[in-house]
Parts: sequence; structure tokens; C-alpha cells
Amino acid sequence: MEGHIVIFPSPGMGHLIPLVELAQRLLDHRRLFITFIIPTAVGATIIPQNDILNAMPENISTIFLPPVDLNDIPDDAAIETRIALTMSRSFPSLRQTLAELTRTSKKPSALVVDLFGTPSFETIKDFDIPAYIFCTVSAMSLVSIFQTPILDKMYACELRDILEPVTLPGCVPVHGSDMSEPLQDKKNEVYNHMIHSSKLFSLSKGILINSFFELEPGAFKALEEGDWCKPDVYSVGPLIRSGSRNQTNDGIECLKWLDKHPVASVLFVSFGSGGTLSQEQINELAFGLEQSGQRFLWVIKSPHRKSNASYFNAQSHLNPFGFLPDGFLERVKDRGLLVSSWAPQVEILGHGSTGGFLTHCGWNSILESVVNGVPMIAWPLFAEQRMNAVLLTDGLGVAYRVKVDENGLVGRDEIDKCVKNLIAGEDGRKMRLKVSELKDLAALATSQDSSSTKSLLNVAQKWVE
Repeated sequence: MEGHIVIFPSPGMGHLIPLVELAQRLLDHRRLFITFIIPTAVGATIIPQNDILNAMPENISTIFLPPVDLNDIPDDAAIETRIALTMSRSFPSLRQTLAELTRTSKKPSALVVDLFGTPSFETIKDFDIPAYIFCTVSAMSLVSIFQTPILDKMYACELRDILEPVTLPGCVPVHGSDMSEPLQDKKNEVYNHMIHSSKLFSLSKGILINSFFELEPGAFKALEEGDWCKPDVYSVGPLIRSGSRNQTNDGIECLKWLDKHPVASVLFVSFGSGGTLSQEQINELAFGLEQSGQRFLWVIKSPHRKSNASYFNAQSHLNPFGFLPDGFLERVKDRGLLVSSWAPQVEILGHGSTGGFLTHCGWNSILESVVNGVPMIAWPLFAEQRMNAVLLTDGLGVAYRVKVDENGLVGRDEIDKCVKNLIAGEDGRKMRLKVSELKDLAALATSQDSSSTKSLLNVAQKWVE
């Protein structure tokens, strides 16, 4: 028997990539046919998604929904708002597409959505298609999602104003200010969306988590035993990119540069596809890296600054690093490599010369670092990244967390200290040993007859039947 799985991802490569890896892993184990239904917005580029989806096996097909218009929302609207509206305004097209598929021999046997797709359950409830959630964040974050309505009733104040640490079942204590960013402002519409979405989680038949039991045993046990988590939970991770399918010249040069340096001697610096810093913060980071004396490979983007935007665009065209401090490139040329906008992260983290990762703490990046046994410097920016930083530092002990000063900046001396300690210090050596143990456990989790493999086979069997 053949099952037809429909996957409905949120906009953004961070959501699509792990779902693509899930689809490929499913095809390795079961006879399934998979359709990706992709929501889009007017003016948004679909080239990166196309590149990834076009490289998929022939029994994975793609349907792009008609673009929705977001011109009525403010330019400074939160990214979560943009994603949520793109999804909700695509629901009518999703319903029409599912209706067409249902009338054919390829009736879907399951719908898989990520965290922003749960409101679609109300749209498709009369189709009799079992709905599942693919959790692109940690098990700890999933616990916090289920606990959100409880915390909302428990605390009248904002989470950031709670004096004592928040205790989440099975997780390390976390300060309210480190809870997910959309939960920090009760007056924001995103907050109410999160409350509503968390309640919809209980309508799913099951939740697949891109993590593994050995990484977060307490959180997984809490999800299994707590009466507040009604769906079955499946640990299916770590699902990470196996590598860049189309290597660029910049990517090849990065790896050649790493070949020239000693084992575990280079700090990889990257804030992900959506992470940008202010001009002032870029200056501090540059001086901190220079001051540390350590080798580094920095994926750098133009500063986020609304004023003088045309100036920065012009500068980027002439010199992609024109916003860096005067003389910086010359002073670090023998031990630093700067790459504009993109680098092959999986390959860099897997290279023997990479000894640390300064990261924004996106969950995909964390898993890629763990799988390759690379300790981290945690520099969270938005979404649930502060909670991830707590897990890395207080829970797993495989990262330093940078301290932000009274001006909202991470100063050069703080950066200098963290980089030296991670790459050349005794604490960094101990972190490297800890994350090396996690690397072995991650490899074991996805091997034959192990926790994540058995969990994925279990849910795939239900879809086939």
C-alpha cells in the first residue's frame, strides 16, 4: 500500500529545509508519495525554494499556491506576523488544492504542517485527513508552547517582568525574558496568535520533533507523561542538511581556506539567513574578533539600518565590506576570512579546522553544530533563540552565552573573552568533549534500530496503513 503525504511548510528556508530532509528520510524507509504545497507572498522570491525542491526524487512533487498580498501590513511588522498572515491568507487555496487531490486516486493520507500551520486544522477539518505537526524547534520549546495558555493565566504581568525563573516541565528553569519573543508583549497580536495556535496543537494526531531523546530526555518525558500534551510525540531528529547541493565558488574558497589552518583553531561566525546586526554592533564584533587574536571565518551582512539605505546598497555594490572599521581587513588578513551573505555552513561545521561556532541559536544551526561536535558561543537574536541559548548553556553545557550591556550591545571585550575561552581555553576544551559525546548520541539516534529511526518508522507505518 502507498501513502500520500501532503506537507504544508511556513515561508522561510529554516522551515522548508528540515521538512525536505524529513521527506527524504521517509522515502528511505517507506513507500510514500509526498506533495509539498508551498504558500507564497506577492514579491517574495521562490528561487531558493525551487532550487531545493527541484532536486528532490520524482515521487516528491510541488504545488506553489497563488501569492497572497501583504501590502496592507506595516513595513516594520514582526516576521512572525508576516509568516502568520501569509499562511492564513493561503488557507482558501490550500483547501481548494486538497479538495482537488481528494477527488483523485492520490487522496492524502496525512497533512503535515509546521508550527505556523496549525490554524489550517480548522480549515480542513471536514476533509477527514489526519493532521500532524512537524516541530522545527526543540522539545523544550514545544513544552513551552503547550504551557503558554497556562502561563498566560498564571501571570497577569509580562513574562519579562516575572522575578523568579519560569519552571517548565522536564526543562531547565528559564527567566521570563528568555521565553519566546512573541510571548513578550501581551498587547501584540502575535501573542494572541501564539495562545490560539498552542491550543490547536491538541487537535493534531501526532507531533514529530526535529530533536532526539538523548539530547532532551527531560522534555521528551514531560511531553509523553503530561496530560496537557494529548497528541502522540515522535522524536525524529536530528534532521539536518546533508550538504550544499550546488557548491558555489565562495563555498569552495571557504573550504580551501580552512584547509590551511590547524585542527579546531577557527571560529565560524554566522547569524543565519535572517540575522542582521546594527552598524554599531558590527563594529564591536569586528574589534572583538581582532582583539581575540584567534582565527575566524565570518559570514557578514550589511547592517540593518533604515536610514541611508540607498547609501549602504551603493556601498555593498562597490565593496561588500565597506561598512567595516577602517583598516580591519588589512589587520586580520592572515587569520580571518570574510564571506558576504552566504557560506556552506554544514561543510564548514564538519571541517576539522572549525573549533567553535558563534551562532544566533536557530534550532537548525544548533543541530548542525551538535551533529558535527562543535561547541558554541550563543548570541540569540529573536524568536525562541534565547530559550535555545538557555538549553545550550544551562542544560547541555556546550556553549558560552554573550552578555549584553546596558546599551543593548555585546561589547568587544565580552566578545574577546568568549572567543578566547572557547577556542583556546580550558572551559572550551571541556565543552568540546561534551559536544563530542552529543555528536555520538546524535549519530546513534538516526542509525538502524535506534530511537529516532524507530519513531519515524512508527509514524510512517500509520500513514501507509
